[in-house]
Amino acid sequence: MNRPARIAASILSADFARLGDEVTQVVAAGADLVHLDVMDNHYVPNLTIGPMVCEAIARVTQAPLDVHLMVKPVDDLALAFARAGASLISFHPEASQHVDRTIRLIRDAGCRPGLVLNPATPLACLDHVLPLLDLVLVMSVNPGFGGQAFIPYTLDKVAAVRARIDKLGREIWLEVDGGVKPSNIAAVAAAGADTFVVGSALFGAPDYPQRVAELRGALAAGKA
Repeated sequence: MNRPARIAASILSADFARLGDEVTQVVAAGADLVHLDVMDNHYVPNLTIGPMVCEAIARVTQAPLDVHLMVKPVDDLALAFARAGASLISFHPEASQHVDRTIRLIRDAGCRPGLVLNPATPLACLDHVLPLLDLVLVMSVNPGFGGQAFIPYTLDKVAAVRARIDKLGREIWLEVDGGVKPSNIAAVAAAGADTFVVGSALFGAPDYPQRVAELRGALAAGKA
């Protein structure tokens, strides 16, 4: 199937001393989304950014802000990021007391809700809530740190989620986050993903437009 391919630039790997310029440059280079990894040193063993950073980024770009909450509890911060300009907000089911309530809270706040599956999270968490979602994010590394190596068995998980989405028959983005780079992005797309979080493989490149072109070229070659 010919699906649109969206590249989400993860600012976790950006130079935070010049974050506004970094965001502007990757969007100009062709990134479709700006991906914000929000970690609380509680749900995951790392601490990153809060709503103030999201609000600052929203002032320098019109690109949608794709907020991935690795926090526990979820609801209050989800609302804070919605107020700060987030477009999509995804969270981990293990971090919410009431998954259905959190999904509805995010949508009622004007954002598109997503659910995140860690490598070992069972797909059963989608059984009752998939129709309520706009995004499923499959982690291809364990959450908490950038620059990790892609876990190969998560491709099977991506394919299984794609089958569920296609059976449902409504548009739900299928995003993959962790270790995505030019050498494996085509395999990720072949498994069924349409949205690709790229962090160190993009911000670590000397030429952002060239790296985005390499990613899109690999996707095109995989479809050929």
